Amino acid sequence: MVNTTEGITIGQLAIRFLLEGEAAQGSVAMFECDVPAGARVPIAHSHDAYEETIYGVRGATTWTVAGVPHTVGVGEVLCIPRGVVHRFDNISGADATMLCIVTPGVLSPNYFRELAALVRSAAGGPPDMAAIAQIMLRHGLTPAR
Repeated sequence: MVNTTEGITIGQLAIRFLLEGEAAQGSVAMFECDVPAGARVPIAHSHDAYEETIYGVRGATTWTVAGVPHTVGVGEVLCIPRGVVHRFDNISGADATMLCIVTPGVLSPNYFRELAALVRSAAGGPPDMAAIAQIMLRHGLTPAR
């Protein structure tokens, strides 16, 4: 298998793809995500085509899954089933890193590349939320209402 370490920055987040689904014959995709202290990130969403498993590498993130908060610290794991609305924040006061595992590996770096370009085009202002929703939909994520 071919590993990648492409880094993609989206606002406060830094994403490093470690394994793309294509390299794993579609079975899995893996990426690390650095989340600075105080970061409140993505739009609550769900995905019907894959599960997402989160493993805490450094610090702690708080995931709200189906309305219930879960803290994922170092060495802890959270599995988010298909179709369940979720989001995360870093309210811990310390920077965090998590490993994200997507099965099957249908989420690609292209999703993050498109989001990064959109955020950059906002030139420090708020990005266009309708455009973010369109990118999400194009890559199999459904924004929560």
